[in-house]
Amino acid sequence: MSLLETIHGPEDVRSIPHEQLQQLADEVRERLIDVVSETGGHIGAGLGVVELTIALLYSFESPRDKILWDVGHQGYPWKILTGRNDRLPTLRQEGGLSGFLRRDESEHDQFGAGHAGTAMSAALGMAAARDLKGESHHVVAVVGDGALTCGMPYEGMNNAGHSDRDIIMIVNDNGMSIAPNVGAISKYFGSIDASLMANKLREIAKSIINRTSKFVGGKRMVDFAKNIEESVKNLWSPGMLFEELGFRYFGPIDGHDITAMINTLKTAKSVKGPRVVHVITKKGKGFPLEEPDLEKFHARKPYDPVTGELKPSKGSGPPAWTKVFGNAITELAAEHPEMVVITAAMPSGTGTNIFQKKWPDRFFDVGIAEGHGTTFAAGLATQGVRPVVAIYSTFLQRAYDSIIHDIAIQRLPVIFCMDRAGMVGADGQTHMGLYDIAYMLAVPNMTVTQPKDAPELIGLLRCALAHKDGPFSLRYPRDNAPAPAPPAAEVAPIEYGTWEMLRQGKDCAILAVGVMCQPAMDAAEMLASEGLDVSVVNCRFMKPLDRDMLRTIVADHRFLVTVEDATVVNGFGACVSAVVHETAPGVRVRVMGVPDQTFEHAPRSSQLAWVGLTAEGIAENVRARATEESLSTA
Repeated sequence: MSLLETIHGPEDVRSIPHEQLQQLADEVRERLIDVVSETGGHIGAGLGVVELTIALLYSFESPRDKILWDVGHQGYPWKILTGRNDRLPTLRQEGGLSGFLRRDESEHDQFGAGHAGTAMSAALGMAAARDLKGESHHVVAVVGDGALTCGMPYEGMNNAGHSDRDIIMIVNDNGMSIAPNVGAISKYFGSIDASLMANKLREIAKSIINRTSKFVGGKRMVDFAKNIEESVKNLWSPGMLFEELGFRYFGPIDGHDITAMINTLKTAKSVKGPRVVHVITKKGKGFPLEEPDLEKFHARKPYDPVTGELKPSKGSGPPAWTKVFGNAITELAAEHPEMVVITAAMPSGTGTNIFQKKWPDRFFDVGIAEGHGTTFAAGLATQGVRPVVAIYSTFLQRAYDSIIHDIAIQRLPVIFCMDRAGMVGADGQTHMGLYDIAYMLAVPNMTVTQPKDAPELIGLLRCALAHKDGPFSLRYPRDNAPAPAPPAAEVAPIEYGTWEMLRQGKDCAILAVGVMCQPAMDAAEMLASEGLDVSVVNCRFMKPLDRDMLRTIVADHRFLVTVEDATVVNGFGACVSAVVHETAPGVRVRVMGVPDQTFEHAPRSSQLAWVGLTAEGIAENVRARATEESLSTA
């Protein structure tokens, strides 16, 4: 029996002889590589924290001690060692384990972690609650995998250092988020080396303080000694940034040396107040890929566990929306020298890596800092530059104030391109792009669009580049585009604010948004065989509405059905309903979209079927409305 087979929870990790812990680490790493080769997933960060996970479980008592992981990507070894190893093959599968950390999945998951930068603030809240309740346990925040390119951890650290509460921050420094980390903080970490001399000099300074404080009237000597310690810290201490924020610094430590980490954590536990343990890890450690492929360690589709190469795909279907977008902006940049592209640590995920290779001087990766990236774009736009900001729908939520305050109010022509819009598939709840239509519709001066296919994406990008009176947004899912993409030079701009009649009927009109156009067309064909004559409209502009076409539609149809792959709360359908209620109160509107609830991870096709966003689901809704109308007029 392997060591891993004996592990059913943290207490089993603590019972293993110290000299066998590395064997356990090797078995966990092998298990990860084997299982994720079948399920796919965010494997890189997990492989890098195997030894750190073991050291934490060995040194603390979860769940009594609260251990929080920033960025759920780091959590796979945690799942294995906290009682979920037998379910690991269900990772990211429908009905299986989440790819991130969830409080409702295990008592050891102290805080949900899908987006970066949350652990320090949440941990401080838990430490404050502990103190208010008179309890005594450790609170540990494991911050890493690019989270320190966010702003929020520094807000949490600033507050924690000021409060002087008993809290431990583990900095998992792997130099990566998804792509290599960017910015001054990354350079700072890169410059840190362990300095025995620095630590030795600081200890000498502290001993001077202790000795001089015993002298009567020795205040001047004490002050002098403290100045010596501060000078030593400022000159040589690798943790000066943390110390200035009020944290006691330990490190840097080799994050793959279990013994060193356990000893350091033991020391850190013996003191009180805010402290930082800085560990250096290697993202993707043990993964069978060559070193130049570091970015591929972050997440992989199913792969060969021996070579690390992706398994053959099933046929060559249409191109992914992400690739269509990346190719389009790269081609359009040749026509628009004023255009630049901004992303937030997602060059490959957003397709902007294609642009980066062709136009490196016009490409900006701001790290996991969506608010900064948005206001940075605003600054560029004030100077006549045309920024294209490519960020996942769910992550752009983090920049909402910047969108309103810095861009929309000033009517700056920034183009937002939101990948992963709608149901997102295996990444589940935290990554759903369900809210961008609703939140963008609420922004003054914002244009809100979604293309039905690849050529229309290019046409809307051309329209966006021509539009200079305020921000412009496009959204598209994590999926394949329904039609191939022609060269950008062959695509004309879409006329601003216009809809497209895809199918003319007389009984009902389906007002479809973006990728809902094709299932709407298929539903119309089904209904035609049943005697229902249905129009289908491509509502590619959700703001502004094409009011001329809408007037024609309500004049010619008994009822309307709106269809959007987003929340129905304050979305496109709600907007249309309000307008129709005012202008044509006799016409009824049925709104189809995603109900006001969260949804579990599963294939995107399954998620769409759950909420009726399929041809069959749309047809059923039209039938139901037609029946209601028939009964009301009988």
